[in-house]
Amino acid sequence: MPLILNEEQEMLQDAAHGFLAEKAPVAAFRKVRDNKPADGFCRELWAEMAEMGWAGIVVDESHGGSGFGYVGAGVLAEQMGRNLTASPFFSTSVLGATAIQQYGTQKQKDENLAAISRGERLFALAVDEGPRHNPSRIKFSAKPAGNGFVLSGTKTFVADGHVADKLIIAARTSGEEGEADGITLFLVDADLPEIERQATPMVDSRNAADITVDGLEVTGDDILGELDGGYAALEGILSAGRAVLSAEMSGSAQQVFGVTTDYLKEREQFGQKIGSFQGLQHRAAHLATEIEMMKSAVLKSLKDLDEDFENAGMTCSLAKAKTGQVAQLATKEAIQMHGGIGVTDEYDVGLYFKRVHVAQQMFGDAGFHSDRWAKNSGF
Repeated sequence: MPLILNEEQEMLQDAAHGFLAEKAPVAAFRKVRDNKPADGFCRELWAEMAEMGWAGIVVDESHGGSGFGYVGAGVLAEQMGRNLTASPFFSTSVLGATAIQQYGTQKQKDENLAAISRGERLFALAVDEGPRHNPSRIKFSAKPAGNGFVLSGTKTFVADGHVADKLIIAARTSGEEGEADGITLFLVDADLPEIERQATPMVDSRNAADITVDGLEVTGDDILGELDGGYAALEGILSAGRAVLSAEMSGSAQQVFGVTTDYLKEREQFGQKIGSFQGLQHRAAHLATEIEMMKSAVLKSLKDLDEDFENAGMTCSLAKAKTGQVAQLATKEAIQMHGGIGVTDEYDVGLYFKRVHVAQQMFGDAGFHSDRWAKNSGF
């Protein structure tokens, strides 16, 4: 499998680069950060993205999408990472679209995929219940009642949960906390009176939400995937999210590396460019090789999702582990090589540092995925 983009994917990359450089540069993100809109992103920009086919990037053409697959989604995410673009792309166009397209009933597909592709409906995936990612540690209950279930519990760190029109909630219908069996996914409207959503602004100036559900009655039609067998579906959705989030972090790492090497070529100390100092050259060279390995791991995970979705989980974990390590290294080295000015608001380096710190924690940090890979490999 050649780890390169095809001609169509390169054209998408060029189009995304030009569009985001014009419509959503880092300066636009600064405005979102400073003005603190309730949504946490620009609705007009999202509408333009939808018109370009980005909202339905992984949705099949038969359901109104672009059908570019996960490599296409990763191409867009990488460019968004370069520009720190704030949008519901990840939560809706990746997580939501994957959940419905891969595991939804025909009715759920007909009702939601076209709306996602048009940018008219936003989704959020509610999984985690504690400070650390652990998708099998589900307490959120779904107790049988009549012909359906009653949902109750709390979810934390739900990306775009404060603005979502639909929630995908991982609940326990049987078994004990920590068991993979007995988890079921439910697709519910987000604005029901039994659901309370509290926006939680984060250090990267993005918004998530804490969600509390108290006595929400649902039916079998609201189940996404199989009853008691939702863990496999959840892992599939999370794998897609991990790979595309890795692509975003890859874009951020590449951008901050480019900014830093430019700075090394311009900044003078002791009468010479600091880029001529051997110690800094060695650190930059090391980071450059790490970034190339990271890019390969990310593209491999995206291609695996397109070609063998059900068996792509471990490759996606590998990508998330590698990007978590390298993106953090890139932003830390950028701050070190810029010196004290690197943490001031005058430069963008600190903004990338904050975004990478949050993104690498989402859906498992480098430690979580390194451990997962090691255990799967027999260690």
